[in-house]
Formats: sequence, C-alpha cells, structure tokens
Amino acid sequence: MTPTDAFHVPSGRHDIRLVVCDMDGTLLDAAKRIPDALWPLVAVMRERGIVFAPASGRQHATLAQQFARLGESLVVIAENGSLVVDGGEVVSCSPLPAGAMNRIVAAVRGHAIAGFDVGTVVCGLRSAYVERDDAAFMSKVEPYYAALEVVDDLTAVEDAVLKVAVYDFGDAAHDAYPALAHLADELQVVVSDRHWIDLMAPGVDKGVAVRALQGSLGVTPAQTVVFGDYLNDLEMMGTAELSFAMANAHPDVAARARYIAPSNVDHGVVVTLRRLLEHPVG
Repeated sequence: MTPTDAFHVPSGRHDIRLVVCDMDGTLLDAAKRIPDALWPLVAVMRERGIVFAPASGRQHATLAQQFARLGESLVVIAENGSLVVDGGEVVSCSPLPAGAMNRIVAAVRGHAIAGFDVGTVVCGLRSAYVERDDAAFMSKVEPYYAALEVVDDLTAVEDAVLKVAVYDFGDAAHDAYPALAHLADELQVVVSDRHWIDLMAPGVDKGVAVRALQGSLGVTPAQTVVFGDYLNDLEMMGTAELSFAMANAHPDVAARARYIAPSNVDHGVVVTLRRLLEHPVG
C-alpha cells in the first residue's frame, strides 16, 4: 500500500481498542527515553478501555521495568513477537526449535573467528545469556536486557530459548547476515536495526504477535493502531487499518504503512495519538 500525505492523521472519531508501539526509533526519543507526554495519554486510553502495548525486540523483564508505572496490567509484545504477555498471563510463546540455538551459536563463533566483531545473546524465558562480557559488548546489550547472565558456554544454557540476538559492531545486514542466511530455511532471520539481527522460530514476527493479541482481546484490525520504523516492524503494518510508519522509517516500512507519523525525535507517537484521541467514540 502507498502511504497518504506525510504526517496526515485521519480526522473524526475512531473506535480504537488497541495501540501497539515499537520502541527504538519509534516511541523512544534520541536519548532512548520514553517521552513524558506519553503517560497522560496512556491514562486517557485506559479510561476509554484502550489497551496500550509496547512491541519490541527487548525482553519482557526490560519492558516491565520501563513501563513499571503501568503496574501488573501491562501488556507487552517482547522478543520481536516470540512472547506476548497480558498482565501475568502468557498469550503466546514461541521458543526456538530443538538444536537451533546451538547451530546459531556455532555460526556466530565461526564468523568471529573469521575476524568479525560480533557477539551473541541467547534470550531465554527466565533471562538473557551471554558468554562475551567485555565492556564494549556489554554496553550494547545491557540497555535491552534487564535480566542478564554471563555464562561460560551458551550451548549449555538450560532455558526455553525465545530468540537469539546477534550484535554486529559493523553493518549487520552487510557482514553478519550473510553468515547467518543459511539458517533462514529453518528460522526467522530478521535485521532489526543497523547492528542487530534476531533469529526466531519460523513464522514468528511482530505481526503474528499482534494478531494473537487481537484474538485474545477480541479486537479487530479496524480497532487497532500500530507504530513502527524498522524491518522487524514490517509485518505489523498489515495488522491495523491505522498503521503508521515514522518519518525516519525504513523505506520498506513506510511503503507498507497506511500513514506517516512525525519522527521519533519529534515525538511522533505522542503527536499522532493526541490527534487520534481528540474525539472519543460514543
């Protein structure tokens, strides 16, 4: 689909019941912070029975920490769609197939031996795990994983593995992706930003997660708003009639979305939600 005029927000009343929002490059500002102006809007949405759900490659523990003020009723799509939680209830959980984690770890280790500066995060249901613990790598990992353990051998981790994330200090699409592309026959391999690649169970993405949440809540695409900016948000754009790509979005995401919102540094999510919430239904 082709986006309408830049920064256009449909006028009139909207029967909105679900708002799903990516984090990095979408909701978070240039300093990686949630805009203060979001919280009053979330309060308004709650009063109107609208569910607000962050959708991120970040783990559940990190999102719960960032949105702690929303309490136990928080709804999140974590690990790029591998885990959907509504309050304390798991809506969907999609661990990697048996043996896949070891094949990924082996591929990344081989890429590192070949001279590339990469590191691996095994994302489990209980915690995330790394075996590389130098300051440079940990500074890239810690902001995304509040529950994090350093282990001697990633292949010895005993946890339900939801995702494996690979950080490339160079260009992930150009350097690390070719070393992992052979795994695309059995896994979902997604470049989630310039430096990160996420590997998940086949068929898992944020779009599938949104549909699972819609089914659980009894919400339709016509009642759903989604915001995103990068390739791991691509499938979300087809789950909502009110789909917004940020002005800073990847061209493929902008082409898939119905509308364009201002950039994350211009607080585009907040600006757009204010407009959409101007006219309550009923």
